[in-house]
Amino acid sequence: MQTKQWSLQDAKNKFSAVVDAAQQGKAQVITRRGIPSAVVLSMEEFEKFQRYEAAKAPSFIDHLLSMPVDDGEFERMDVQLRDFE
Repeated sequence: MQTKQWSLQDAKNKFSAVVDAAQQGKAQVITRRGIPSAVVLSMEEFEKFQRYEAAKAPSFIDHLLSMPVDDGEFERMDVQLRDFE
């Protein structure tokens, strides 16, 4: 995928061109003070990215199964209950 960098001001002034280029499958990088700060993608590329992220995320079951196993042995603290009336 080809990328083009646009300064924030140029991207504002030529937003239609930025969107058109993104729709053609070319990511458009927006810079602020010369530092890349945002990317404009086609909807198709964005949806691919979302599916990829969702596929690699662990399921809730995976999360539960990855919890540390307790062997049932732990030291109990001697705690005095407070008086109340």
